Amino acid sequence: MAYTKENARILYMGTPEISASILEGLLEEGFNVVAVVTNPDKEVGRKRILTPPPVKQVALAHSIPVYQPRRIRLEHDFLSDLDIDVIVTMAYGQIVPKEVLEAPKRGCINLHGSLLPELRGAAPIQRALDLGYKQTGITLMQMVEAMDAGEMYDKEIVPIEEKDNYTDLAKKISEAAKRLILRDLLPYLNDELPGIPQDESKVTFAAKISKEEEHLDLSLPAEQVRNHIRALSLSPGAYVELPQGKCKILQAEVAEGKTLAQGELCLEKSGAYLGCGEGALKLLEVQLEGKNKMEGNSFSNGYRSLHGSFVK
Repeated sequence: MAYTKENARILYMGTPEISASILEGLLEEGFNVVAVVTNPDKEVGRKRILTPPPVKQVALAHSIPVYQPRRIRLEHDFLSDLDIDVIVTMAYGQIVPKEVLEAPKRGCINLHGSLLPELRGAAPIQRALDLGYKQTGITLMQMVEAMDAGEMYDKEIVPIEEKDNYTDLAKKISEAAKRLILRDLLPYLNDELPGIPQDESKVTFAAKISKEEEHLDLSLPAEQVRNHIRALSLSPGAYVELPQGKCKILQAEVAEGKTLAQGELCLEKSGAYLGCGEGALKLLEVQLEGKNKMEGNSFSNGYRSLHGSFVK
């Protein structure tokens, strides 16, 4: 029996916005998504409002059953009732155990946000920016027990532009992932898509961004600091410490020809500047703790008393 959009029973696994658009694409194209697995609802914002993840919101809008195990490695009994042909995942957020990988008839495939075997791991999009890559991409791959180590079925390159931050690049990756899965899902199900093993000698890793990394290391050269800002913007945002508290730097550029001491803050008519270990940054958008975002010039004009001070 050949698989079609209508008869292939798909379980979709994902959690954040970047994953929700993939689910929307499958549904718009008429694929038979019989259930969704996503992470539990989380408290969001200052008022700590319990909010469903974006993937759940899409599923509920289409009356698709949703499962939200806190620990998928311990809570997967529901799979036995679903009669699944394939699991499709993107950015689920938990390690998927062997029992789940073996549940569907045609296996599990994952959309990974890098050009494998480069940048296996939890934060491939952020790390591509952090490392100053000029391009990255999306890989459709077989899920196996080892992290992001399965055979590859297809890739799409995504150029990284100078002004791209994580928010921008995640949207581009999501759009590429949608194109990839819509193009490849039926050929995969019908054994028309050969897999290619990854070259283990070219493997690199993309570790999750830690809370400690949100605090900018100003001992680094300006270009590296700028790339780190891009990797964390718009969320969670990289910050420095001012006397008033944390100041997130959401957008910056290298200030050519500007010489400042490490951590020195220069606020003048032409804008706000911050010294790094080598070179300086011009701050284009910042957000003081408890305040709204503001352009660098507004920050320079409104907080001139900070001119000449040093930040950490």
